[in-house]
Amino acid sequence: MSVEELKAQQISASENLNALRERVHQKRLPLQDTDVASYASSLGRTAVSFSSTDLVCCRILQGHAGKVYALDWSNESNRIVSASQDGRLIVWNALTSQKTHYIKLPCAWVMTCAFSPGGQSVACGGLDSVCSIFSLNSPSDQDGNLPVSRTLSGHRGYVSCCQYVPDGETHLITSSGDQTCILWDVTTGLKVSTFGGEFSSGHDRDVSRSQRDEGFDGGGGGRGGHWLRLRQCDVEEASEAVVEEASEVEAEAKEEWMVEAEMDTVVVLSISKSNPKLFISGSCDATARLWDTRTATRATHTFHGHEGDVSTVKFFPDGQQFGTGSDDGSCRLFDIRTGHQLQAYYQELSDADVPTVTSIAFSVSGRLLFVGYSNRNCYIWDTIMARVVLDLGSLQNSHDDRVSCLALSADGSALCTGSWDRNLKIWAFGGDRRVVV
Repeated sequence: MSVEELKAQQISASENLNALRERVHQKRLPLQDTDVASYASSLGRTAVSFSSTDLVCCRILQGHAGKVYALDWSNESNRIVSASQDGRLIVWNALTSQKTHYIKLPCAWVMTCAFSPGGQSVACGGLDSVCSIFSLNSPSDQDGNLPVSRTLSGHRGYVSCCQYVPDGETHLITSSGDQTCILWDVTTGLKVSTFGGEFSSGHDRDVSRSQRDEGFDGGGGGRGGHWLRLRQCDVEEASEAVVEEASEVEAEAKEEWMVEAEMDTVVVLSISKSNPKLFISGSCDATARLWDTRTATRATHTFHGHEGDVSTVKFFPDGQQFGTGSDDGSCRLFDIRTGHQLQAYYQELSDADVPTVTSIAFSVSGRLLFVGYSNRNCYIWDTIMARVVLDLGSLQNSHDDRVSCLALSADGSALCTGSWDRNLKIWAFGGDRRVVV
């Protein structure tokens, strides 16, 4: 199949898919005659009242030499693990600000980190395309470094996110730039299930994976197959023109594949604590997908609405809804039972001023939504009234650069934010807000 035929099929499939999506959208409009905030306002509800003294920065964790990319709390709410561009994982005592572990990573380009449910291990992943597990009980080597206790290898692209399944220490899910998520058995290091990628319901573009393989991986009559056949022949017998054509085809095919992979990248995931068999993935294709680990072959549902990359997802505390954040500057709340959007959270700004949403977290009850942005702001939204009730960027000791990650402690008593300014900050709720409800 020629390149032109592939492109024509892709355009046709995209047009058909968009037409079907619009029909579904029009059918759903009569059912979506309101949102949470409008309905709450009609009942006379008001937003939560917050003052600048209700949330204070009580700890500044300093020690990274590069941008902080990711963080996670232990279930005991007394430790934090952070990952940085300096190629280090640091485990912190959140109560004393002391470092308990300073871990040099095999690959400096780390993108994600996670505590195991029991707090005995930490995991991380990045551009080396593997997920590395470190046992915090292991002795350090002669150089003082903590050795890798398990390497989970199988992705064909960078590991963008990792999370332990909350019902035990034995399973972990990763997302990747190869368009897939993988459920791993940590004890054996083996894959249990793969989600997406080769499946039509995964984070994939409108042209099927098989068509791309046929065009670019040598299986059919497309450019990739033509290139591979040329490489297998005796180049000395090929004319100079054919060799030159092969080089151009190779470069163009690789470039288009890289662009397409970038668009399909699975950026982030969130596992339901109330039902650990379910998880949500967010992708650069502007969608979020619900997966059931018992039926790995297909996504249960695909959620549309964002106009940019879905950069962060988080399950609502009751497990029946989930939130998303996007490069389009908005957050959205979806219901997994109906597949409908319940609410959008965004500010009216010009396109040039819209910041990227980098990370989100819900309070224990779900009434508050904590959102980090690329412009140093960190807003607290009232999820019912869809209003900003506090901006951490306006408080004393706020970050000096992008808020790249944030997470609420398991007991709800503190919020930790990480930033490109190389610092982590712990924010405690004072007065009557010792635990946010």
